[in-house]
Amino acid sequence: MAEWRKYYPNEDDEVEEDEEDSGGDYKLSGRDSLVFLVDASKEMFIKGEDGEPSNFDMTMQCVRSVYTSKIISSDKDLVALVFYGTEQSKNPRNSFKHVYIYHDLDSPGSQRVLDIDKLLGEKGAQFAEKTMGSGETSLGDALWCCSNLYSDIKLRLSHKRLMIFTCRDDPHGGDGAKDRQARTKAADLKETGVVIDLMHLTKPGGFDVSLFFCDIVSPPEDESELGLQIEPCRKLEDLQKRVRAKELKKRSQSRLTFSLGEGVNLAVGVYVLARTATKPSAVKLHRDTNEPVRTKTRYFHAHNGGILLPNDMKRAQVYGKKQIVMEKDEVDEIKKFDDPGLVLMGFKPMDRLKLHHHIRPVLFIYPEEEQISGSSCMFTALLLKCSEKNLFALCRYIPRCNTPPRFVALVPQREELDQGQTQATPPGFHVIFLPFADDIRTVDAHVGPTASDEQVDKMKEIVHKLRFKYKSDAFENPVLQQHYRNLEALALNMLEPEPIEDLTMPKVQMMDARLGPLAQEFKDLVYPPDYNPEGKPAAKRKTGEISNGLTLIHVGLRLFGGTREGILLCCCSFKYIKNIVQNMWQNLFLNYCLFHMVLKNLHILNST
Repeated sequence: MAEWRKYYPNEDDEVEEDEEDSGGDYKLSGRDSLVFLVDASKEMFIKGEDGEPSNFDMTMQCVRSVYTSKIISSDKDLVALVFYGTEQSKNPRNSFKHVYIYHDLDSPGSQRVLDIDKLLGEKGAQFAEKTMGSGETSLGDALWCCSNLYSDIKLRLSHKRLMIFTCRDDPHGGDGAKDRQARTKAADLKETGVVIDLMHLTKPGGFDVSLFFCDIVSPPEDESELGLQIEPCRKLEDLQKRVRAKELKKRSQSRLTFSLGEGVNLAVGVYVLARTATKPSAVKLHRDTNEPVRTKTRYFHAHNGGILLPNDMKRAQVYGKKQIVMEKDEVDEIKKFDDPGLVLMGFKPMDRLKLHHHIRPVLFIYPEEEQISGSSCMFTALLLKCSEKNLFALCRYIPRCNTPPRFVALVPQREELDQGQTQATPPGFHVIFLPFADDIRTVDAHVGPTASDEQVDKMKEIVHKLRFKYKSDAFENPVLQQHYRNLEALALNMLEPEPIEDLTMPKVQMMDARLGPLAQEFKDLVYPPDYNPEGKPAAKRKTGEISNGLTLIHVGLRLFGGTREGILLCCCSFKYIKNIVQNMWQNLFLNYCLFHMVLKNLHILNST
């Protein structure tokens, strides 16, 4: 087994799988971690105008949303919840005053969601006041405590982020010593790779970021991030949107070299913008311990039963009635076309790209400055020129080793910001896979009846009335939503799952109100007067089966006569026919035929 471990040294250990497909070291391989640092001062519990929830309640709802989404999408990530400015203290050895660790840095679970539910609403505010209270504030001690949470983790962390939720722009009230301590500890966290974000909430008079927090938060990691937001969050939707944009780390599917020719190269990351949502795969558990079961594969020799190592196995191909044996390296060399990457072939005008060229979901590329210095500058120049001249770049794309090449079109996309100055559309190139010649086929169109001009005009009016602005994220998969609601109800000990709204179902009342008499007018133009769309078509007569049933009746009477066997066979045959024929008049006719045939055959049998 020592030789086997030489080939597979990490088989029995837990290995964190990278989400990129290309090999090499990748600094983002591992688990993501997120720490919520929430202000527990009295100002956070003040309710808003017109019965709006307090800043503390909004924060807890946002934290709960992140917990539930992490459980569904990435349950291996680590999440923690820490309060500062509390009267009570709860941390290792209580070395930091007025810092309360509600949740350690660990994977999210159902019990943690139940713990956060205790902090929601009016009862949650009373529970927080009873459990933690509000006291003095020392943001430096809170940051130090969060630093210890990260240092106690032995797992490999890919991304470390800390979010501060507060409505006080000057938490120390002008205390210079505490301000300097907080700035120093924030700088220490940034040096260890922790990204600090500020989720500032609304307060009377406005939130002045430049007063203190501009020196605490981290600068944007790249050009795609906007960094510190000036406007505070006033609604729960805005807060959730901002947190979701920050806490979800963008992971590239792979990192490739983009060759522009003559030794001019730049590094790009390939991203998947949309992915089909599916149910998580089932996990096999041991029937006694309920622990996850891991699968191991071993190859054994067919004759002596010895374990086969990877170098003991060969590949073979039968050609010309001969078996050609090849090594694994030789097979890989045959499959290899070129090194992974993008190679620029030329440029084409955008009107040469047709709608039917879209044959699979597109990818997205963005420059990676850390791989090759100057990639961002060159990528931006190429993006701007392609956008100005309305061109797309034609490239050869090889995603990974031993993969056949594909031709792709790089369509430019410029950055767009929404009203809150949050990035709505990132800058970069969409990678559209182009079809080969045999992917495009000529299909004979079905020739059907042609609609009249009056019918076409009427349908145009109907389509115009039923138009709406389509958004793909406005329609959720009802099957998946029901699945996760059931899991949530089971994990949180709920009596029944929360009801879901099937957004894919048409809104019939609204459609009828918009159309008015147009639908009936269209029916009158297209369908005959007596047409009923809800009526069922008449069943076809099965004459062959009916005649078979009548033959059975005749044979039964000829063979058995009026005996019990004959009558039983006749009844069974008649029931068989009656199940075939559904029409009332046909049933009456069959009754008459059966009665007449029985009398006739009984008379013949009696006479003989």
